[in-house]
Amino acid sequence: MIEISPSISFDESEIMWEFIRSSGPGGQNVNKTATAVQLRFNVLGSKSLPEHVRLRLIKEVGRRITTKGVLIIEAKRYRSQKRNREDALQRLIDLIKSAAQPRNPRKKIKHRWRGKERRLEQKRRIGDKKRSRRLIHPEDY
Repeated sequence: MIEISPSISFDESEIMWEFIRSSGPGGQNVNKTATAVQLRFNVLGSKSLPEHVRLRLIKEVGRRITTKGVLIIEAKRYRSQKRNREDALQRLIDLIKSAAQPRNPRKKIKHRWRGKERRLEQKRRIGDKKRSRRLIHPEDY
């Protein structure tokens, strides 16, 4: 079991690993061995994720999730398969932790009339300054 928080954990059998050839550092070894890792996690099919976490995770990951609800994380930062595997798993854990944390509600800001007046006056001054820098064309006379 992989524990995300005291209330969230999932079984390692829910993760599918695929190993592919990687680009980047490694010389000839890169052309011979499959060190890059593709981690696949079925977000929609996971029984261990609470519903609110599942929905937030789908919303947060964006294009990394397929139409069938499978999250794909690719790791090819390191030269060894083991370190790339650990990196991909850590990134999955971080994504789930991020989705599990409640967001702070936005607070509507009240603009005071004096602040609005000051902001408009500043805009007017900047506009006047830019107007004064323009070239004067004969057709403007």
